[in-house]
Amino acid sequence: MVIAPDQFRDEEYARPREVLEGLGATVVTASVAPGPCRGKLGMLARAEVALNEVSPDRYDAIVFVGGAGASVYFDDLDAHALARAMHAAGKVVGAICVAPSTLAHAGLLRGKNATAFASQRDDLIAHGATWTGAPVEIDGSIVTANGPAASQDFGLAIADLLGLSR
Repeated sequence: MVIAPDQFRDEEYARPREVLEGLGATVVTASVAPGPCRGKLGMLARAEVALNEVSPDRYDAIVFVGGAGASVYFDDLDAHALARAMHAAGKVVGAICVAPSTLAHAGLLRGKNATAFASQRDDLIAHGATWTGAPVEIDGSIVTANGPAASQDFGLAIADLLGLSR
């Protein structure tokens, strides 16, 4: 899971992580650099690896967490390259809240059904996505979600695509 070093959305990280770990997945947290990260609501998390050191071969999915701080990845070339590599390898690519803009800027949402926090609607459309506004949207191996209230279902959608049994 990829979180911002500051102002990631706590429940958009915690709930999907709990779902995935509860179904047996190992979750690794990445950020701009390894070390402590702080959520908007005060949650403390630890990034185990820098985003630019993540090897797509080692993971089955990449999930970009939202929150105001997630904008750090919108135009981040490492984030784009990693998301593209994961998608090209047929792996699950997810983003919630404002984070689908990272996928849009990477070119991954062109021609895809997608959702995000309402503030990102025009950005996704400008980058070729078909806006649905649904709480959670699945298009192929890409999962997008619109915000904190969708965190649980977002995690479950990722788990389903990974073939994790409930």
